[in-house]
Amino acid sequence: MTGHSHSHQSDFNKVSAAGLLIALGIIYGDIGTSPLYVMKAIVGEGHQIQAPLILGGLSCVFWTITLQTTVKYVILTLRADNNGEGGIFALYALVRKRATWLYIPAIIGGSTLLADGIITPPISVASAIEGLRILYPSIDTIPIIIAILSGLFLLQAFGTKTVGRLFGPLMLLWFGMLAVLGVTHLVQMPQVLSALNPYYAWQLLTQYPDGFWILGAVFLCTTGAEALYSDLGHCGRGNIRVSWVFVKSCLLLNYFGQGAWLLSQVNQPLTHNPFYALMPEWFLLPGICIATLAAIIASQALISGSFTLIGEAMRLSFWPQSLVRYPTEVRGQLYIPSINWLLWTGCVVVVLYFRESSSMEAAYGLAITVTMLVTTILLSCYLYSQKFPIWVIGLFLLVYLSLEGSFLIANLDKFPHGGWVSVAIGFILASVMYIFIRAHQIKSRLLDFVSLPEQIPGLRELSNDITIPKYGTHLVFMTAAGSEDRIEKNAIESIFLHGPKRADIYWFIHVETLDEPYTKEYKINVLAAEDVIKITFRLGFRVEPTINLFFRQVLEDIVQKKEVDIISRYESLHNKKVTGDFTFIIFEPFLSYDNDLPVQEQVVMKGYFFLKQFTLSKQRWFQLEANRVTVEKVPMVIRPLPEMDLVRVEEPTPEKITAH
Repeated sequence: MTGHSHSHQSDFNKVSAAGLLIALGIIYGDIGTSPLYVMKAIVGEGHQIQAPLILGGLSCVFWTITLQTTVKYVILTLRADNNGEGGIFALYALVRKRATWLYIPAIIGGSTLLADGIITPPISVASAIEGLRILYPSIDTIPIIIAILSGLFLLQAFGTKTVGRLFGPLMLLWFGMLAVLGVTHLVQMPQVLSALNPYYAWQLLTQYPDGFWILGAVFLCTTGAEALYSDLGHCGRGNIRVSWVFVKSCLLLNYFGQGAWLLSQVNQPLTHNPFYALMPEWFLLPGICIATLAAIIASQALISGSFTLIGEAMRLSFWPQSLVRYPTEVRGQLYIPSINWLLWTGCVVVVLYFRESSSMEAAYGLAITVTMLVTTILLSCYLYSQKFPIWVIGLFLLVYLSLEGSFLIANLDKFPHGGWVSVAIGFILASVMYIFIRAHQIKSRLLDFVSLPEQIPGLRELSNDITIPKYGTHLVFMTAAGSEDRIEKNAIESIFLHGPKRADIYWFIHVETLDEPYTKEYKINVLAAEDVIKITFRLGFRVEPTINLFFRQVLEDIVQKKEVDIISRYESLHNKKVTGDFTFIIFEPFLSYDNDLPVQEQVVMKGYFFLKQFTLSKQRWFQLEANRVTVEKVPMVIRPLPEMDLVRVEEPTPEKITAH
């Protein structure tokens, strides 16, 4: 086991040319396209260009990228891998046993990250396309932006395996272009490099009029940092750390190049995007095309990341069970139709509501600040679990809560100007997640389990009772009982009271979701030979629960080893060696009227059952064949109503009437 773990770690930290190219294509889209709008947001369109603002802004950008992206994410957070996987829910899975309340920050972080996924594609694509206005001042960019985004969302159903191969080389071209454009202007005004001195940042924040609020625009330079951690499983720690050195260099060269150009325009109003001002006129059209492709790749990364995030949320009971498809053989790539069209609708609404990328900047950044604060909290719990000295954890919390707290306060200035949009989206998503995890906790509290071995004599007796018609050869119950010798009372009542259900063999299947991402294990407990068998599947939180397929493989294994005989016991069929039929029993709870719930739990459970109408059934979630499934409705009584004071009224008997 140690050898396997050691080889996994060496593979995970290994650096290769192909791995570096994949990392460029997958994870740097969001942070890589930030030069399109950061300096423009810092100065403000139409505002006068001032030297202290440019030098202070550049200084803030340099130290934000260094402290926030390099130190926090590349050096520290990438350490917290969950069997090679990263992301907010992977981090939560690592620390959730430390404290029960940690699901709250995890929900907040996951929902704000998804809200960011709705705003990033429009702002990236809009910033790129608006460059066309330099060549065609009266062009209407909105139809072009919506067409590009719609095409991108339509492609999701087919997977991105083919176009994904182009992402790496295209992003290499993009970063190369950023560096060259930056250097050409930087050499003309090298004094802009004095902004590396943090004094300029301090001066901007403390002395420049409204300087502190500029942090809201500065923060846009690090919004894609979370993606470095989310895509850890796709690229490996080694490839991310090495490629980041190249990416950071190209980004900074471009930012300082834009700063050099801006310093040459001091005391003039900013009339167009400084990013495009770096380009010679003959290169504008190709430059806009490359920028658009980079923006599309950035959007693709966010969309794929949202699918992965929701997939994990479903396994952790944070999100309604939704249909998941796997369009390609690429590990970890999935497609969730409902989320795809939810994101598309959100993106189109954002484009139509804000219309301009400069207006979208107002909504952008506020949600992701919250995600980063949550990562800081969860990461400090992880560092504590790894026995880091308390003073190191304290220093980490002090630095990053202060830094991200400042960004959050500065971003709150955006709230009335469009920031409320991302907050509203995040709040709706967080409400859904909260309802589902709380409903899961309430249901778990309610589950009543009985000893399975104690039921075996009764099950055997029922199986051999020929006076009762056979319900099926094999009855398979999907059970929530994790313990090998426990079973829900509902299942036993279903067998003996609702039928009764006579069968040759009773199977009980439990699916356990593990904190590791890709585990696929099973255990068999033969409680009574040829009569009662329990199977536990132990699946990682990123493994699709295809129980039909898994169960078939288990059957082949145990039949081959002669552990059980699945041939039908009907005489005519047994002689012909015909395999018996399998019927799956699934319990579908509904909220009973006989409940006396506290108001908060009542709201949660009503919300849960309302949302459940639009979700995937257990049958489709476990991918069970429709002709072999029986769904039993079970009333859920969480807290019974108190006994009523009913008084029986005696009717007078005929004798009493006569006597009277």
